[in-house]
Amino acid sequence: MIGKVVKFIVKCICWFVIASVFVVLVLKWCPVYLTPLMLIRSFEQKQDGKNIVMEHDWVAIDQISRNLQLAVICSEDQNFTEHNGFDIEAIEKAYENNQKGKRIRGGSTISQQTAKNVFLWPSRSWLRKGLETYFTFLIELFWSKERILEVYLNSIEMGDGIYGAEAAAIFWFNTPAENLSKTQAAAIAAILPNPRKMTAHPASAYIQNRINWITRQMGYYGKLELK
Repeated sequence: MIGKVVKFIVKCICWFVIASVFVVLVLKWCPVYLTPLMLIRSFEQKQDGKNIVMEHDWVAIDQISRNLQLAVICSEDQNFTEHNGFDIEAIEKAYENNQKGKRIRGGSTISQQTAKNVFLWPSRSWLRKGLETYFTFLIELFWSKERILEVYLNSIEMGDGIYGAEAAAIFWFNTPAENLSKTQAAAIAAILPNPRKMTAHPASAYIQNRINWITRQMGYYGKLELK
């Protein structure tokens, strides 16, 4: 009996690995039009008696302003082009920060956030974190940094019911993503920690301070090169 259970578990794991690798390879080239997060947020809106809002328009990375590409890297993961999916130093700093104070500070890279947004669900659990690590490893293995950033910029929340750069640019500034200025891009990047409660435009004093910090970081960063 135990042997059969073990064999069944091994088979399930093998099929999961095969299926997950297949999906990751497919999404290496195919646009991601829908994510689990979008469905979950729509369900939450319905449960709260709100109108379901899901604004999302996939665009290629060359149709997303380099300003926004650089702004999110400077805001979320300045070592994005250098690490293999995990920024150990940032994780250690986040852990130390969380041990000292009440405010939780994340140490997730853009790769980790992409894995979570596209393949998983938004919750804090060891299972989800373990799967996030697994999918981060896969996308770093099979995708280029440019593809990871492209999927990230097309899938993350950038407002309440607003997903991806194109929808966010139109919603916040009534302009296509490719036309975002440096300040506009920084404003969108500034709300990413809590996009359902923060507003990119008009910016509060807190968001304006973040915009100023991000634009300074963009100046320090220099030219963005993706592979």
